[in-house]
Amino acid sequence: MSLSKEIGIDLGTANILIYAKGEGIVVNEPSVVTINVETNRPVAVGEEAREMLGKTPGKLKAIRPLKDGVIADFQTTEILLTHFINKLNLKGIFARPTILICCPSNITSIEKSAIQDVALRCGAKKVYIEEEPKVAAIGAGLDISKPSGNMVIDIGGGTTDVAVLSLGDIVTSQSLKIAGDKMDQEIIKYVKDKYKLLIGDATAEEVKKQIGCAFQPNEETVMDVRGRDLVTGLPKTVQMNEAETVSALGEVCETILIAAKQVLEQTPPELSADIVNKGIFLTGGGALLKNLDKFLEQGLKVPVFVADTPLDCVAEGCGVMLENTTYLQ
Repeated sequence: MSLSKEIGIDLGTANILIYAKGEGIVVNEPSVVTINVETNRPVAVGEEAREMLGKTPGKLKAIRPLKDGVIADFQTTEILLTHFINKLNLKGIFARPTILICCPSNITSIEKSAIQDVALRCGAKKVYIEEEPKVAAIGAGLDISKPSGNMVIDIGGGTTDVAVLSLGDIVTSQSLKIAGDKMDQEIIKYVKDKYKLLIGDATAEEVKKQIGCAFQPNEETVMDVRGRDLVTGLPKTVQMNEAETVSALGEVCETILIAAKQVLEQTPPELSADIVNKGIFLTGGGALLKNLDKFLEQGLKVPVFVADTPLDCVAEGCGVMLENTTYLQ
């Protein structure tokens, strides 16, 4: 029995999930840190900090330290990781945890070693780095160890990873810096252009969750959207329906579809045959966008399925990998 803990971290642009071996997912919070600019000290981390986004007074600043799936702000990322790792109380006399961290598939070696450094500084004994689509596929319940093709589209907050896997590794893949955050930006842009109304990131995300749609919208589904009128400068409410989010998100969905097509075009024919058979799996928060599976299905002419708990796939996959150490050799 080893005394050190083993944990897997899905260090996402939007959320950080931590899986502790034998316990399951123990942390699931937004990747946000609020800092007091004068003292440079963290005031809040996670959910508490997310509520402050876009609402802070001058001396406080809510920061999302990860951008496009990579670390944009090291100091803050370290605060974020240290906070949650300490919260797990792993530090016994012998316990320096072994950490498995997931990153987007086309990350550079410099960015990789940066993630490693941060993890080691947070007190890790050993750090493994795995590619997200691979871990997401395992978390979605696909057996990728066999010589048979599996395809995953993992749509997170900052990146979308499209990958075909076989024999436990990635055969062809593509990573886009277009995902959930970009969808929010497009909604903000659409509301600004159409209604001359300025809305914040949090409101845009609410719109995406409630009436966001990729294909075959239901015009009846509407939502009140509140923000600041650009003409008068005063607060104002407009009503939006699903069809409008289809036009707002069209470009993002189209880009993801094109990437999927490109990956399929580079896939060896034997694996393509397997994919037609098994279908493509959607994971990550973006998979929850209404009818995105149908949109991709009609564009790719291949069945598309949404994983059972798309938001937890990468963390669950970390879990499977930690429980079966053969994966980490």
